[in-house]
Order: sequence, then C-alpha cells, then structure tokens
Amino acid sequence: MGRVMVESRREVLKMIGLGAGLIPIAWATSRIAVAADVPLVTADDPTAKALKYTSDASKTADAKPGSKCANCSLYQGAAGSAQGGCLLFPGKAVKASGWCSSWTAKAS
Repeated sequence: MGRVMVESRREVLKMIGLGAGLIPIAWATSRIAVAADVPLVTADDPTAKALKYTSDASKTADAKPGSKCANCSLYQGAAGSAQGGCLLFPGKAVKASGWCSSWTAKAS
C-alpha cells in the first residue's frame, strides 16, 4: 500500500506542475482573443474628438513626423500589430497607424 500512495503523490505533483505550466499559455491566449473582440475607436467618439484622434497619423498636420499610436507610451498593442488597446480609450482599440494629441514617445 505504501508504494501505491507514493506513485499517486508523484502523479498528483506531475499534474500540478503541468497545470501550473499551462496557466501562462492559457492566459496569453485569452488576452489575444479579448483584444481582438474590442471595437475600434470611431471618429465620433467624444474622447476621440477631444484628443483629436485620427486613425491615420499622416492625415493630420498636428502630428510630429514619425509619431503614431504604435510608438506611443499609452499604446497597449503588441509590436507589429495593426491595432491595439490604448490607456485613454478603455474597452476600445486604436489603429497602430493612428495618432492623438496625447501622443508621448515610448521610453527607449
């Protein structure tokens, strides 16, 4: 009976280790799925209007050359993504090529 309990404990510990190892993978996958489901900020959004948000930085004279959401410290999207979250627009996504008057360069 002692040997059976030892093997059972080993199996339980293996399962716990496997489960703990899979948690970060499941979390990352769910974050990607949630990010894909959020709507894009629209031009008629009150916050977007107040911040002069545009989905294409090249179409506004207010933007400094090279400034866009993708290289802003407030942008939450993954590197190279077409769109992502922004701290100024909770629950909504912005275009990586977009720009607003709160643009702040990412720290290097």
